[in-house]
Amino acid sequence: MSGGIEIMPEFAALLFGLSIYTAAFIAEVVRAGIRSVSHGQTEAAYSLGLRAQPTLRLIVVPQAMRVIIPPLTSQYLNLTKNSTLAVAIGYPDLVQIFTGTVLNQTGQAVEVVAITMAVYLVISLTTSLLMNFYNSRIALVER
Repeated sequence: MSGGIEIMPEFAALLFGLSIYTAAFIAEVVRAGIRSVSHGQTEAAYSLGLRAQPTLRLIVVPQAMRVIIPPLTSQYLNLTKNSTLAVAIGYPDLVQIFTGTVLNQTGQAVEVVAITMAVYLVISLTTSLLMNFYNSRIALVER
């Protein structure tokens, strides 16, 4: 056979580990956000004749998102940081090519490390900017 995709064991382990680790934290954040909505809100929706599914979608989740977004932003940034460490451990040849080859050919260690840091800084700031924008859109507005 020819063609197709070959999944390397390092990539599979990295993907599985980061997915399970991050999913556990995000699930706890979502659970806590949903539990933060007062039970009186769901009782009021049931008294109006709403069933469980519309109550969750129209009443509980919009209120819970105000509580969920800040810790979820932290988890996304944590995922970015963890993935950089995982790539450095799981793919040492990739890191060696970037830091070793480029560093040996240019001889400018500070610049190579600064470029690497700048890339991850831009990724983190973009994630934070998008999540803060979304958080400001759903935040309660005082009258």
